[in-house]
Amino acid sequence: MKNNLQMFFLIGALLLLLGGSALVSVPAGGDGSPSSEDAASGEEASGPPASESVEKVTLSVEDYRLRDNKSVYEDDEEDSVVTMYLTVREGNPAEHTDHTWTEVNTYSKYWYEERDLEQYAVEGILQVGDENGPLPGEVGYGENVPNAIVKIRGQTSTKREQKNYKIELKEGKGEWRDQRTINLNKHGGEGLRFRNKLAYDLMKEIPQMMSARTQFVHLYVKDETKGGSGVFEDYGLYTQVEQINGRYLKTHGLDNNGQLYKNEFFEFLRYEDAIKLATDPTFDLDAFETYLEVKGNTDHSKLIEMLEDVNDYSVPIEDTVEKWFDTENLFYWMGFQILMGNEDTNARNYFLYSPLNLDKFYIISWDNDASLTALEDPIHGMNGFAGSWEAGISNYWGNILFQRMYKVKEYRDGLTQAIETLRSQYLTKEKVNRLVDTYCDVVKPYVYSMPDLLYAPLTPEQYEQIADHLADEIWENYQAYLESLEKPLPFYIGVPTVENGKLRFVWDASYDFDNEEITYNVEVASDYLFENILFSQQDLRVPETEMDILPEGQYFIRVRSTNESGKTQDAFDYYALDSGSKVYATKCFYILTDGTIAEG
Repeated sequence: MKNNLQMFFLIGALLLLLGGSALVSVPAGGDGSPSSEDAASGEEASGPPASESVEKVTLSVEDYRLRDNKSVYEDDEEDSVVTMYLTVREGNPAEHTDHTWTEVNTYSKYWYEERDLEQYAVEGILQVGDENGPLPGEVGYGENVPNAIVKIRGQTSTKREQKNYKIELKEGKGEWRDQRTINLNKHGGEGLRFRNKLAYDLMKEIPQMMSARTQFVHLYVKDETKGGSGVFEDYGLYTQVEQINGRYLKTHGLDNNGQLYKNEFFEFLRYEDAIKLATDPTFDLDAFETYLEVKGNTDHSKLIEMLEDVNDYSVPIEDTVEKWFDTENLFYWMGFQILMGNEDTNARNYFLYSPLNLDKFYIISWDNDASLTALEDPIHGMNGFAGSWEAGISNYWGNILFQRMYKVKEYRDGLTQAIETLRSQYLTKEKVNRLVDTYCDVVKPYVYSMPDLLYAPLTPEQYEQIADHLADEIWENYQAYLESLEKPLPFYIGVPTVENGKLRFVWDASYDFDNEEITYNVEVASDYLFENILFSQQDLRVPETEMDILPEGQYFIRVRSTNESGKTQDAFDYYALDSGSKVYATKCFYILTDGTIAEG
């Protein structure tokens, strides 16, 4: 019987090799013989019933797209406010929590960095409830020993009077909405106090983007450290934003074993002195995290290989992009930031994520409170819509990946298509206005009540005016993007040098998408307003010039490029004023007593 069965399969295989077809099935007896019922009836064995045909799809690596788990937002209520009670106490040296609440709130991140100190923290009891107090069933209810560690969070925001806080729930002490890291942001730099939440809530509806959970929080703090009041004090309104970490990846349907980096200041250069393997004897985590803060897998070999390809000009950028990135992810992330006017995303404020067994890197948005601020910026003495190259595609031109990538027309077309889709389907004026109206009803009463009232940067009238026109900024940003495609691209001015008895100036060549000829206008002055111009040249065709040596003192050089269509672009360099405003296209330099030159 065994030999007959083998012969049966051999015949079938031979027919297939000869180009025919063979339906090979094992009869019902299971050993190649007819079933007892078939034998009794004298009928030929017909085998088991044919299985029902089903349509199946196996996803290939090339077809994989980053998609959020939208179910995590099902219980979101944009108009709700959660009340949190935080009791802070002095802890222990081992956890760096043996400090007072006053100490924690006194020093900025820069103070710690200058002194190479571990950031001060305190122990805390976090409790969640309503305006009457903590509620049963919520984290911290009935707790009388610390369940958390608390410190300030942010970078430039740590210089403000009102601080942002990071509350880390201890292992085994519960979770709040499946989260152990509770980020509470005051967003003191923007008067509406809801722009970050607006951005994340808009992202939730966009299939091609990853968002994060957010929640308005009314915070009360009881300070039981030395000198504390010992009663719950009203700290006003905060926005809680879900921390992007391994728990986030798992909750949102991603690979929590993969690589995850928080961008500190990163333009996709190789950074050989800092970006190294963790096993390298010269590896320095602090140096590494100057560029990328490590939040996931510590095997950096994939990251290094990607950066080497991005910076290898012998490899076509199309090959590098297709190998290491998902263009859909890049187009929609950048398109969203361009339309939202979030210019502070060209070198920071996002995460890089890569699944463990996939050689692809994806961008996840982070920190969006600089979105749609063009109408408010002038009130604070900043540039607003006059932001020069900080609009459209030129804002990203200093990033080596994006600069190389968007020199390719197909990629520019892909970005434009994503922007058109975002503008027409997901960032419509109606949708934005509906969310803005909701937030205003919730947020404004807190902003103009104590304690936030003392630090509100806008009058109630200004608040209403800016909120009413917030959605209009998306159209303005769209127009600025289209204009950026027609202009030359920004460039950097070099530090002047002395050569052959002359003061020599050089700068990088500007670039034009349409290959139009570019000329340069150069001015040197003793003041940043260029009222006292000492040297000027127009319509230069090469990115360099020289002048007679100047005496000791402070000077400014301004360089702009113009293409054949008459469109003008500023250099990347700017002179920063105390007000926060920028004098674009301008580099400050000093001629010192010994004749050497230093950058200002």
